[in-house]
Amino acid sequence: MKKIIILIIALFAFFGCKEEENSRATFKEFTPNEEVVLKDVSGKDITLIRKNSGFVIKNDENKVLMIDIFGTFCPPCQKEAPELTKYQFENKETFTLIGLTHFENVTDEYVLNEFMQKFHAYYFVTNNQKINGRLIEQIVRDIEYKHEIALPFKVVLKNGKYQILTDVDSGKYGVKYYLGGTKVTKMKEDLTKIYETK
Repeated sequence: MKKIIILIIALFAFFGCKEEENSRATFKEFTPNEEVVLKDVSGKDITLIRKNSGFVIKNDENKVLMIDIFGTFCPPCQKEAPELTKYQFENKETFTLIGLTHFENVTDEYVLNEFMQKFHAYYFVTNNQKINGRLIEQIVRDIEYKHEIALPFKVVLKNGKYQILTDVDSGKYGVKYYLGGTKVTKMKEDLTKIYETK
């Protein structure tokens, strides 16, 4: 029995790695000025444009953009959703939050009912795994992130450039991502610095 379990794990690891390698080998980089239309689970659209090796929101290029890669099943994602919603509402003229579901295959209705409504996540959330996967792969390449993504995983962009943030674990300023649950007070401090820079 033990040998069968080891064989199953080995086969899963082999084919899982092959699938990831194949998807990375077929990855298509975003080109300058390429547009990608995101549709949120309630039917609204936002268009991102590739600019300055990052992304901006079409017709709202001056806004600070936070992209939150998350899972509806993820306890830290659920916990921080109401505070992120509050920050989005309080700063809607200068800030946009876009959530990209990752590591799951659920319906838009499920995301709306079991995550957004249940955990008060009233911001733009898209659930298209094909588009989300391409965006996420581009983001990790852009910031040269070499590890496995853990959820939640956030980046912040201003004028299409990835911004420097405070590392959640060490508390030191100097990374281009938030990995894991983020203290919103620290996030607010980082965003204040970002707004103040030209």
